Amino acid sequence: MVDQTHQKTRKGIIVSNKMDKTVTVRVERTYSHPRYKKVIRRSKNYYAHHEKEKLQIGAKVLIRETRPLSKLKRWIVIRTFAASPKYNQKSDTQ
Repeated sequence: MVDQTHQKTRKGIIVSNKMDKTVTVRVERTYSHPRYKKVIRRSKNYYAHHEKEKLQIGAKVLIRETRPLSKLKRWIVIRTFAASPKYNQKSDTQ
């Protein structure tokens, strides 16, 4: 008998990579307002564990729920997708 774990997965964008072995991932969700039927976007930040290489801000990632790794970390990065060009531009106009 195969023991399958039903761990949650989320897709999001990296908004911070300044910590050691940890990235902050913003996950957006949309839902319809119960009364007014307007589509509402909400986002939430998750701390995710990633040991391998340094991930770039704006990269799209897939994270999976896991056991608690620290006070706030309960997710790990499973897969990375292409980085978003919006976040890769640095503006040094000052």
